[in-house]
Amino acid sequence: MEYTPTLPEVQDQPSIQSAVDDSESAPPQEIVNAVAVDQAQVEAQVQRIQEQRAEQQRAEEQRIADLERRAREAEQQRQREEQRARQVAAEREQAAERTRRAREEAQQAERERAEAEQQRQQAAERLRQQQEAEERAAAERQRLEEERRAQEQAARERAERERQLQERLEREQEQRNRARQQRVLTEVERYQALIRGAIQRNWLTDSSMRGKTCVLTISLARDGFVTNVQIGEGDRAVCESARAAVLRAGNLPVSDDADVYEQLRNFRLRVEPQID
Repeated sequence: MEYTPTLPEVQDQPSIQSAVDDSESAPPQEIVNAVAVDQAQVEAQVQRIQEQRAEQQRAEEQRIADLERRAREAEQQRQREEQRARQVAAEREQAAERTRRAREEAQQAERERAEAEQQRQQAAERLRQQQEAEERAAAERQRLEEERRAQEQAARERAERERQLQERLEREQEQRNRARQQRVLTEVERYQALIRGAIQRNWLTDSSMRGKTCVLTISLARDGFVTNVQIGEGDRAVCESARAAVLRAGNLPVSDDADVYEQLRNFRLRVEPQID
């Protein structure tokens, strides 16, 4: 800043020129006195002017110093305000960043919550499906178990019926077998009697054989042909003559019934000659 001090006008002070002019018109003594007086006044005036100028200079310097101080303070205030503004801007940016981060965190939390909810729903759905599958499996197991029990019951009942039927059939078969066996035995006895008759008809006997017996083992073919005759216990002469009688007969009576034939295919027969 530039400042040019303006000296104050001194009112009611005679100028140097006026003093000179007055000295020219004054008498010499008066001139000397006047000059001396004027010189003192001038010097005093100059002194006052210089003092005023010095005071003004000091005031101006003080004012300039105050201005500079205020300017420095204003600059410092401006710097502080700029610093505060930067701080406020930084704080705003930080707050905006925090807000952005908070928003992102909230969005992330919301996404995580949504994902967690979706996972929970999926887990609940899987659990529901698993429970339904387990219920279906349990129902199927129960159905199969009931079906198995029913099948087992039916099998037991069927087995019981079959057992009863088998027992009845066995009893009937046993009865038939006994009846048949009895019939076969009866037939065997009948055919043995017929065979004895055939032997008796072909047996050459004498009185010495009376009361004597012989056991023969006779083998017959299916048509009754005698294939073999073996002598067993008994009188030797009776046995030889009885064997000769069997061979002489050649063919013996035989039943068409296989069971009867089986009993006569190879059988033992005790014979005794019939002597009048």
